[in-house]
Amino acid sequence: MNRFTRYLRRIVYLEDDIDRAKAAAAIKKNIAFRGPNVIILACAIIIASVGLNVNSIPVIIGAMLISPVMGPTIGFGLGLGTNDTDLLKNSAKNFFVMVAISIVVASLYFLISPLRLSNPTELLARTRPTIYDVLIALFGGTAGMLEHARKDRGNVLSGVAIATALMPPLCTVGYGIATLKVNYIFGAFYLFLINSFFIAIATFAVAKFLGFESAAADEFHRRRNPRIVASLLLVMTVPSIISAVGTIRDNNFAISAERFVENNKTIGSSYIFDHRVNLNGRTQTLDIYLAGEALDYTTKQILLKNAYSYGLHSDQIIFHEEAAVQNFNKNEVIRDLNEHYLQKIQDLNQKITELEVELAKYKDAEKAAVKDTLR
Repeated sequence: MNRFTRYLRRIVYLEDDIDRAKAAAAIKKNIAFRGPNVIILACAIIIASVGLNVNSIPVIIGAMLISPVMGPTIGFGLGLGTNDTDLLKNSAKNFFVMVAISIVVASLYFLISPLRLSNPTELLARTRPTIYDVLIALFGGTAGMLEHARKDRGNVLSGVAIATALMPPLCTVGYGIATLKVNYIFGAFYLFLINSFFIAIATFAVAKFLGFESAAADEFHRRRNPRIVASLLLVMTVPSIISAVGTIRDNNFAISAERFVENNKTIGSSYIFDHRVNLNGRTQTLDIYLAGEALDYTTKQILLKNAYSYGLHSDQIIFHEEAAVQNFNKNEVIRDLNEHYLQKIQDLNQKITELEVELAKYKDAEKAAVKDTLR
């Protein structure tokens, strides 16, 4: 057992690979936002905004790789860990400069962009922070600080920049301002604050663990920093846990609703030809669209009782029987269903045609850019 313990200690031993002075100097050097850093940040914000605008994951990842937004955040964490008041002030000042530049550039882009946001999937994903975002930022920040402290750096920082995703929430705030959507603004900005704060907390913890040299500080300042950290932890974590609970509840409801509909497509002489799951804050409902023979009261109660076995309550199910009739005619039902699905197919074909046109434009632009490069 002693031999195994010694082996484990040798595996996780850090001292031989750590250079504290070099790490601190590198972190302090990357805090300031002026000159090239400002231009690079603006370019990265525009690239990320375009990626969000067209729902392109590779473009968003590229923007995160070139963005310098993590500098002030890690600097703030190091300042907390080493009781360096000047570093804290400098990091906070540059952090606000970075945030202001990012939001202004993103807002201007979305105000003047000719691209239509037809499917805001990526933007919507940046407006509901959860405890999972806390975990990603915490472990990402830990890996980032350890990478800074290593004598021989690898490519960990690039991965941290992608995983913690500081850029997309700022772009989403800009979109919210440009379109006057308050929920986008506050949700995305809170997600950005969570990511930034827990990267800083992870940096603070690693700096303490590795024993980075502390700046001269009196007893008041030495006690103040842990109190700040504890207070902010409470403020940041509790809402994200509440949000995570809501996300899990919505996900469970959606799965149960889909299973219920799938297993009850046919109800006597009636058919569920369409359904819609609605997840709006605290309220979850399932709209069921029926065709065929109209359901009587007893049949509805049996169906609602069956729904309860899937975890769905009667007040969460809304029946739509506009297509149902009292005098059931199977041929008419089949005809109505055919018309319904034919309309859906036509709508999908129209969307496919529009997307093909947009894709052709991008391909033509790419060919033109290649030709210009070869000239």
